Amino acid sequence: MNPLLLRGVRPYGEGEPVDVLVRDGVIAELAATIDAATIDADDVQVVDGNGAVLLPGFVDLHTHLREPGREDTETIATGSAAAALGGYTAVFAMANTDPVADNAVVVEHVARRGREVGLADVHPVGAVTVGLKGEKLAELGTMAKVGVRVFSDDGHCVHDPLLMRRALEYSRALDAVIAQHAEEPRLTVGAQAHEGENAARLGLQGWPASAEESIVARDCLLALHAEARLHVCHVSTSGTADVLRWAKARGTRVSAEVTPHHLLLDDSRLATYDPVNKVNPPLRAESDVLALRAALADGSIDCVATDHAPHAVQDKDCEWSAARPGMLGLQTALSVVAETMVATGLLDWRGVARVMSERPAEIGGLADQGRPIAVGEPANLALVDPDARWTVRGADFASIAANTPFEGMELPAAVVATVLRGRVTALSGRIQP
Repeated sequence: MNPLLLRGVRPYGEGEPVDVLVRDGVIAELAATIDAATIDADDVQVVDGNGAVLLPGFVDLHTHLREPGREDTETIATGSAAAALGGYTAVFAMANTDPVADNAVVVEHVARRGREVGLADVHPVGAVTVGLKGEKLAELGTMAKVGVRVFSDDGHCVHDPLLMRRALEYSRALDAVIAQHAEEPRLTVGAQAHEGENAARLGLQGWPASAEESIVARDCLLALHAEARLHVCHVSTSGTADVLRWAKARGTRVSAEVTPHHLLLDDSRLATYDPVNKVNPPLRAESDVLALRAALADGSIDCVATDHAPHAVQDKDCEWSAARPGMLGLQTALSVVAETMVATGLLDWRGVARVMSERPAEIGGLADQGRPIAVGEPANLALVDPDARWTVRGADFASIAANTPFEGMELPAAVVATVLRGRVTALSGRIQP
């Protein structure tokens, strides 16, 4: 692999620009100026940063790559390309595929395809229960032996408290984490939107905040007593943030994520009945959006995860009640975080590194991701232009699907380059061979 020279970049957006030299997949030198002609190599790839912000490559704990089973909506290749273009160097692929990733054969297939594509590290998430049915534990131990460290029935709540307790106890022995889709199903039968004034006015059956909060409170107690690791997927309510603060204060080993769309959008978007805004959990009230931003800033919510969910046209271009929930997120996540957290002063760029790289890498057990930008560290990096402005066009994304709720929005900040172990995977909006 040829050396890589990142010229004129600002690590974490701090201080004067520096040059960063990468050799053999690790950061070899940081200096005010490095002359490419003095590097002992036949060919040096030079990327001019022009003062751009250099961050650790992003890590997404919650990505739907749809392979195997729904390659008409996304593949590991197209999803990895979207990840690289969004600044991601590692993603966790959720288990709700067809067949379900509830055994070693399927998770090994996902991991192998990720390695073959090579644009981002793809880590399969194993199902907690067989077939995501919530009736019997899946082969957690067998999947753990082939490297799985996160288990989730995402899309379905592990609603049986005894089964959830057993999963947490088992995961502790495996040094793994159980990631819960927190939704009490008996409270959300027929639910179509956040339970509130907008849903009532639009005639949509409500999805109450308590359906999420009650499961999170229950599971925090179960995790506390089991001394196990719990991760809460896509937190959407202010009440859940309060529960997380309470649980962490008691010493519970709980972490949580929030999606970009829950940081920016609220349920007023539903007024047009456009199914592109349908997601699970639903878009909540503006007060919840503001509370989630504050919780991410103060660490009550640990990280940002995209819940990237591609859907076919026929599953979104239909009446609201028939539409599938979900939104694209990999190529817009950084910009939405810049809009909601950086532009508002809630986070600086070092804080962005914490919530988009460092904490998700820690939660997912990735020793070589989310590392400091320092000599000797793995060169998994994202270069960001903080002054860029761009307009979202779903048709231009690398994903097969185009179901983005941000269509037509002008957003700040853009990923200039993504580097995976010293190799440039994306540059100026294009995947690199």
